[in-house]
Amino acid sequence: MTSSDNNWYNVVLVEVKKIYAIIETGGKQYRVSPGQVIDVEHLNVASGLPVEVEKVLLVADGEKVTVGEPFIDGAKVLATSKGDGKGKKVIVFKYKPKVRYRKKTGHRQLYTRLMIDSIVEPGTETGQLADEVSQLEKEVDENGA
Repeated sequence: MTSSDNNWYNVVLVEVKKIYAIIETGGKQYRVSPGQVIDVEHLNVASGLPVEVEKVLLVADGEKVTVGEPFIDGAKVLATSKGDGKGKKVIVFKYKPKVRYRKKTGHRQLYTRLMIDSIVEPGTETGQLADEVSQLEKEVDENGA
């Protein structure tokens, strides 16, 4: 067996075009890409329902970058809610010396976990995914949920 017979080292490098967007929700900005799971400030959305984020600040698709002023018209990020949760407890301790005042409280911030499905650039058709989203919304309206 010669080295020319062994072709395991002949690897073709393929450049993968990664699309990402910067969105704003809950007063914070997030860098998201399809398939990513993020925790955002609490949204009033049931688990499993679609979410559309229309405050898109930037969309980058390979070499093509679109920047909004402040938002991009027609761009949106489609996501699915994966439920709600609570963050780690933050202890708040108030203390005043010499007057015997001590108060200890805690706080757990609510968040919603989102699974990013796709990024819709301006001027493109959402196609099949938008049809699925509208169909799910109709089902929710019919069921009265």
